[in-house]
Amino acid sequence: MSDTYFEFGTSADRWDRAQMFFEAKEYMTAARILEGLVEEAPEQVSPRLLLARAYYHSARLGRAETELRAVLVRDPVEHYARLMLGRTLERQGRSAEATGHLRMAAAFSGDLDFDADRTGL
Repeated sequence: MSDTYFEFGTSADRWDRAQMFFEAKEYMTAARILEGLVEEAPEQVSPRLLLARAYYHSARLGRAETELRAVLVRDPVEHYARLMLGRTLERQGRSAEATGHLRMAAAFSGDLDFDADRTGL
């Protein structure tokens, strides 16, 4: 990351800034900020999950998959990460691989009829 205002401030300041850019649909900028936060605290799930979402929405699906798998190593029952991984795999044309993750996400969230509710990420 180059010296820009994005990397200045506390972790909390940068987290707030990343969320602001994500909500404004500036996914690449949000990802740039979040990459630094994830590097600083790789054990934290929330920044990594938002980074995966930013990658997903900016069609950087390989990177989204990598981050989602890292989230699931840390928290195997994180149902939203399972859902996102399933959707990411589907978007890459890997439907067979996606099905297991989508079913697990549905089970973890209590929605056993996962095909009926295909909401967006």
